[in-house]
Amino acid sequence: MKMYRAGNYFYNRNIPFIPKLVNGLIRLIYNCAIYSKTSIGQGTIFGYGGIAVVIYKRAVIGENCVIGTGVTIGGRSKAEGVPIIGNDVYIATGAKVLGSITVGDNVVIGANAVVIEDVPSNCIVAGVPARIIKSDIIAANYF
Repeated sequence: MKMYRAGNYFYNRNIPFIPKLVNGLIRLIYNCAIYSKTSIGQGTIFGYGGIAVVIYKRAVIGENCVIGTGVTIGGRSKAEGVPIIGNDVYIATGAKVLGSITVGDNVVIGANAVVIEDVPSNCIVAGVPARIIKSDIIAANYF
């Protein structure tokens, strides 16, 4: 996360070379693709340093999220939009969040779930494709 923050700092100040260098180092060291252009809120953490995490450049991730290993947050073929993830969201290992969708606040996305539709706040989703399996939750109880 510290490397991402450094790259994002220089990206926001229109210094072109350093963010690209940081992106390359992140890919080399952690085997993941987290770009400086991505908007990631404060307090968000990656499990095990973000190993095998892929996040599309234009994706938006809220504050205080937990993102497990092997997670993909990105677009879909022939769709221009990208996911917008709310605050206090837990995305378990191997989950895929794809397309022009919005994930609400206080959501838990189960391991290996494939989320391709909007997810309301305060619920747990799981499965392929992901479906709501429990509503009116307190996400902090799950991570």
